[in-house]
Amino acid sequence: MKKLIIVTSLLIGVSAFSQAKLDPTKLNYFSVDASPLDVVYFPIQVTSSKTEAPKAKVVYSRPQKKNRVVFNNLVKYGEIWRFGANENAEIKFYTPVKIGGKEIPAGTYSIFAIPFEKEWTIVLNSEVDKWGAYFYDKSKDVVRFNVPVEKPTSPIENFSVTFVKTASGADLFAGWDNSQVKFPIEFK
Repeated sequence: MKKLIIVTSLLIGVSAFSQAKLDPTKLNYFSVDASPLDVVYFPIQVTSSKTEAPKAKVVYSRPQKKNRVVFNNLVKYGEIWRFGANENAEIKFYTPVKIGGKEIPAGTYSIFAIPFEKEWTIVLNSEVDKWGAYFYDKSKDVVRFNVPVEKPTSPIENFSVTFVKTASGADLFAGWDNSQVKFPIEFK
């Protein structure tokens, strides 16, 4: 009988404990990341439009310059770079596209870059959901192409990506510090 009372008491205690409400004032939320995640759509105004569907979306983290020398220091020339910070950047195409002379099916791809002083190699890769460039696998590249580096009108503090509409699609611009690149995307 004594064992039955102990077991019953334990079951009641565990049940009561498991149903206790968590005090939301005592939750431990993470602070804002130093390189916050951002998203940019094409067309840009698609997020406020009820009729226009997106054609492309880039999800990326935005590292900050913070008085540092970015290229060939923080981001090494000639080495694969995750096109931002934290997880590698990803681009989603909602329709087939043509980039770097190659037809690319609709889908989600990782974006990498290999920066140099005067040009960058842009890489779209089929592996997604990876942290940084640590797990980059060249055999999964979908397309690679080179783009010239331009100097922006003023230094760019946070790594930034945007789209600019063109006659056949859009140019994707990416810039940070004193470097800016663009590449055309033709939507099918």
